[in-house]
Amino acid sequence: MFRIALFLYQLVLPVVCLLVAPAWLFKMSRRGGWGSGLAERLGIHSREAEFEKQGSVYVHAVSVGEVLLALKLIEAWRAETGDHFTLVPTTATGMAVAREKAPDFVRVIYAPLDFSWLMRRTYRRFSPRAIVLVESELWPNLILQASRMGIPIGVVNARLSQRSEKRLRLLRSLVAPIVGSLDRIGVPEEADLCRWQAIGAKKEATQVTGNLKFDSEGATAPRKRPEFAGMIAAFGTDRPVVMAVSTFTGEDEWLAEAFLNCGKNVLPVIVPRHAERREQAALAIEALTGRKVIKRSHFTEPMGDEVFLIDSTGELRDWTAHADVIVIGKSFLAKGGQNLGEAIQAGIAVISGPHMANFEPLVSELVKAGGLQVVSSREQLIAAVQDCLGDSSAQTAAARTVTEKHRGAVLRTIALFEVAEGLVSS
Repeated sequence: MFRIALFLYQLVLPVVCLLVAPAWLFKMSRRGGWGSGLAERLGIHSREAEFEKQGSVYVHAVSVGEVLLALKLIEAWRAETGDHFTLVPTTATGMAVAREKAPDFVRVIYAPLDFSWLMRRTYRRFSPRAIVLVESELWPNLILQASRMGIPIGVVNARLSQRSEKRLRLLRSLVAPIVGSLDRIGVPEEADLCRWQAIGAKKEATQVTGNLKFDSEGATAPRKRPEFAGMIAAFGTDRPVVMAVSTFTGEDEWLAEAFLNCGKNVLPVIVPRHAERREQAALAIEALTGRKVIKRSHFTEPMGDEVFLIDSTGELRDWTAHADVIVIGKSFLAKGGQNLGEAIQAGIAVISGPHMANFEPLVSELVKAGGLQVVSSREQLIAAVQDCLGDSSAQTAAARTVTEKHRGAVLRTIALFEVAEGLVSS
């Protein structure tokens, strides 16, 4: 069954790529992909293969969030072992952040398309000593070709929701041969351990390492930047900053309108999940609230009654340090939620909507401990913001206590891949 499915996958993938190419190229143009080396997705590199450094740790990271997490891991890994790395983003925005922030010892290339011949060619080009997938990117040829070539491969921060497990168990005959080819799987929670094994992961390959996003050990907390502080100060002094992060369509204006009703001269700040939605988000906010929107990308001196829209990529971590309250996007009018880690590290009070399934069981633990407020309506949101603007010290302390169990996750993840005599495949 699996061999037939894999044969069909190899057959259909080129057709699918051709069909989606126009839409994909348009999306890349909106996200700044042109001129960024897209030919690398087909294995065409500007550097001759003979000049590539061999034996790197090959780190596959999809977009901005995964790239930033990968860089956090890479910095610590380099300090532990002295390795060099190949960082492999998929999206144009991820590539832009990788090129901007990656140290000199990191070679940055676009992820090749998941053709078997192309994966073999890429692995031969770099001869990686290990392949690390950041957060469950399970492309069949990427994994199977590495396994066939004897290259150890694994997944880090491999969260698997209950919903995803149920869906994958229905396809276990197709999924298990791929998941079973993974040599290392570092998971954030005990529940993830059981779920991965239920879909075919080898028991000896899986280990609870903790969540890399919430490991503050050796990490620099989000920091205030003078440039950002200057922009916020331009809206008026002593204004509490209520910031909605990683918002999705519909949430931008809904949250902005709620913030404007929180009193206390609140400054509403909206950070869309995708910067290319800037115009759509701005128009929606202005239409609902009647307030002008000032964008970070084209900052002009405000009058003081505007909504601030942060439409940059790769800056969210440090913007959180300037907030008094953080509200998590993709949890009100979209589902799944977004990362709470940076706000908790910054010591900021956090509020979310009811749809945070992507971060369970952590969310439930935070709520139980009093480290997170979850609300379901506009009225509850306004009340929660006002509460946090009062005294949030108990909430932020509780949140840090809950996330403390993830301290050391980065080093445990590195240790998962490293054995006394060198990295080996199980």
